Amino acid sequence: MSTFTLAGRIDEHVVDSVLLRGNPLGDPTRRPLWVYTPPDYDDAPQRRYPVTYLLLGYAGTLPVWGNRTAFRKPVPELIDEIFALGEAPGMVLVFVDAWTTYGGSQFIDSPGTGRYHSYLCEEIVPYVDARYRTLPERDHRAIAGKSSGGLGAAITSMLRPDLFGAFATHSGDSLSEAQYHPHFLTAARQLRPYGGDILRWWDDFRSRVAFTREEDLNLLEILGVSACFSPGPDGSPTLPFDPRTGALRESEWQRWLAWDPVRMAPAHAGALRAQRGIRIDAGTRDEWFLDLGALAFRDALTDIQVPDEIVHFELFEGGHHAVEHRMPPALAWLAHRITDRPSAATSS
Repeated sequence: MSTFTLAGRIDEHVVDSVLLRGNPLGDPTRRPLWVYTPPDYDDAPQRRYPVTYLLLGYAGTLPVWGNRTAFRKPVPELIDEIFALGEAPGMVLVFVDAWTTYGGSQFIDSPGTGRYHSYLCEEIVPYVDARYRTLPERDHRAIAGKSSGGLGAAITSMLRPDLFGAFATHSGDSLSEAQYHPHFLTAARQLRPYGGDILRWWDDFRSRVAFTREEDLNLLEILGVSACFSPGPDGSPTLPFDPRTGALRESEWQRWLAWDPVRMAPAHAGALRAQRGIRIDAGTRDEWFLDLGALAFRDALTDIQVPDEIVHFELFEGGHHAVEHRMPPALAWLAHRITDRPSAATSS
């Protein structure tokens, strides 16, 4: 881990997951976990704290949280400064690893990748509550992430409102046709040298330095999300489009749409109305058109009568990358939402 200068503290753990044993990709079951405790945690041994779980975007590994670039501080330092200055109530932060061989899990249970939704909800949450002075109720537990992590935050809150009472999605996957259709068409062109076989590209990708060809990032995401959303009977990735023309394969595409927050919202209206806070943002130049997805998800919340007072929505000038500075203010906002407020219903 990178060296931080913090008023609080980050503890590094390794969790040996039972639920990830036998996962179809043979990925490690021993997973890193970081837990941040705020500046006054050790000085107030009787106090319990709200907690927020942080999810990474696609192809993100846990050390990414510590990346330091010129003139920019990483997320743990930025939120630590907010807590140290007393600008938000103290909160425990949990940095979750859900890496797979293909680069990510979309934080769902899938026969193509493994039980990562269950791993988060049934193993990581109890692990943290047993070892830290959290407030172990959904009213005091939030989840947040960017890109695929924003998707994970939204769908986990919809599926498990008994565990999570607030969430933030930054440039989170949503409105799948806007997000993916342009990239499917590009992928069809990119797959021509590989005879339309994405697994031939995958073999080539693994034989050389990663991300040295223009097609690498796009094809990696499509391969990995296919493993999550549309695995075949044997768990192998099945593309939701014809690799020769880019035309949609409707049955497989519908499986992808089932995980679109815009489509999920009506079926989980009660869970969304019960949230204590929902924060949505995206850049106006997002390369995956997730600004359109953010607008569509906000509209979906309006359609199911989620109260305006619990929603913070914002479009900002920017693209999809280098937007980590958006997370600390959102985490401070979540800290206020899940601290010392009355209970909310958990119906779904």
